[in-house]
Amino acid sequence: MCLILVALDAHERYPFVLAANRDEFHHRATAAAGHWSDEPSVFGGRDLEKGGSWLALSQRGALAAVTNYRDPTRKLAAPQSRGLLVSSFVRDTESAEDFVARALAHGDLYDGFSLLAADASGVWYGSNRGGAAQRLGPGLHGLSNHLLDTPWPKVRRAKAALRTALQLDGPELADALFALLADDTRAPDAELPSTGVNLDWERQLSPIFIRMDGYGTRASTVVLIDRHGEARFLERSFDALGGTPTDRSATLSLEAPIALTA
Repeated sequence: MCLILVALDAHERYPFVLAANRDEFHHRATAAAGHWSDEPSVFGGRDLEKGGSWLALSQRGALAAVTNYRDPTRKLAAPQSRGLLVSSFVRDTESAEDFVARALAHGDLYDGFSLLAADASGVWYGSNRGGAAQRLGPGLHGLSNHLLDTPWPKVRRAKAALRTALQLDGPELADALFALLADDTRAPDAELPSTGVNLDWERQLSPIFIRMDGYGTRASTVVLIDRHGEARFLERSFDALGGTPTDRSATLSLEAPIALTA
């Protein structure tokens, strides 16, 4: 993922709301969201190159998502895939709190990442580029290719749109979330972060929805979990040619709710 928004206990019907974009090279082999053949209790996309995932949800009530931390000056020669953090968590029974702490303890095995994991132990965040694992409290949170709530232009813009969308409900809420994820407005040069790539790349990577030659937003995902533990997982995927998006969805009745308070 390259953008993850989470609203915790900020909507009357849905105490857990997630909206996210996955940005990736179009040539990278991918399976769109679905129930995993080797783990049918899990619904999410699959990276067919390394076997991991960028965002997935399990029947037991475990959700995980990961973004890369953009720093081209710190690259490992043969890192483990960051997507395996997601697939490992949703397939296992380890708590989100313990899993994030363990991921950070072994963070030197991976290129830069920020990991979000949620289950009955709470919604937890950690990055191998700074700080200890932390539990997220109620409110709106945004994550791109840096640390949690770093105020990059796309994060600020997306959180403002999320706040407005949360005034809606049902299909209208989902539509508004997909609309904000489709925003391709570029940030002004004066507001661009400096992440080690050239200025042209900073410009092209600055929108919420990215379109570049061979690279861009390949999937937008919305997850809505109500107060009864029913989860709606909605994915809209895009191809390199800009054709009609493909929509996939599933409803999961979670065995345990995601905890929002300690």
